[in-house]
Amino acid sequence: MYQGRCLCKGVKIELQGAIEHIIHCHCSLCRKSSGSAYATNGFIQQSDFSIVKGHDLVSFYEVKLGRKRYFCRRCASPLYSENSADPVRYRLRLGLLDSDIVERPLSHNFIDSKACWGTIETSLACYSEHEPGR
Repeated sequence: MYQGRCLCKGVKIELQGAIEHIIHCHCSLCRKSSGSAYATNGFIQQSDFSIVKGHDLVSFYEVKLGRKRYFCRRCASPLYSENSADPVRYRLRLGLLDSDIVERPLSHNFIDSKACWGTIETSLACYSEHEPGR
């Protein structure tokens, strides 16, 4: 089981299952949402995810029709996102987790959109868009 909290500790989450397809996303939406060079995201099953504290603090922004990004209303920590085209999974912001994770990132994605001041020094695969197979 994985546990995590937002910055103000008002929202607490638990994850009972695995984290899949972890990537470092360099797209402009993830950069703006995270306020950094990239965001590290992993897919989780909605059925494995629960908010155990702070439901009333969770709000969302619909960045595109059917794509919602959830965050803490008090501290603005990004939490997870959902896509109506993939109704059984969430995309979790891994910086939210307090637990050490077993899974590891697979790639850097949308590297053509990376911040001009950022560098990618890694042995991970790098892709101009989504990783192959997604």
